[in-house]
Amino acid sequence: MKTRYSPLVKLKKSTMDKSERVVQKANADLNSAVVALELSYNSLDDIKTPTTGNMNDLLASRSLLSSQRGLIEHNKDWLTFAKKQVSSAKEQLKLDMVEYEKFKYLEFQEIKKMQYKIKTKESKELDEIALMTYDKKVM
Repeated sequence: MKTRYSPLVKLKKSTMDKSERVVQKANADLNSAVVALELSYNSLDDIKTPTTGNMNDLLASRSLLSSQRGLIEHNKDWLTFAKKQVSSAKEQLKLDMVEYEKFKYLEFQEIKKMQYKIKTKESKELDEIALMTYDKKVM
């Protein structure tokens, strides 16, 4: 049955679906950030410092370690940002779900009212028909 809330329910449903997709995307970004951080830690472990050799090798190794630490810091920041994005997306989804359920409940109540009106109208019509046929049988 169509009610005055039907378009709003449809709109809220599409908004909720959009929020669900945003949460999924945020979770995917979070997973990417976790993987990137793990890879940067593994790369840091793979870097060997030279124990012998010339000064250029030592400076190059030191520069490589420094850049890898910078990458790790960047990935930590990305992970923090991704966690905040997931949190805010989940909050938005929660709000959208509440709105959707609210309008869905209002639509359900409206449908119940409409069904009650239809039921009472049919009952009155059946009573009227019964009275009409009763009068004919009595006469």
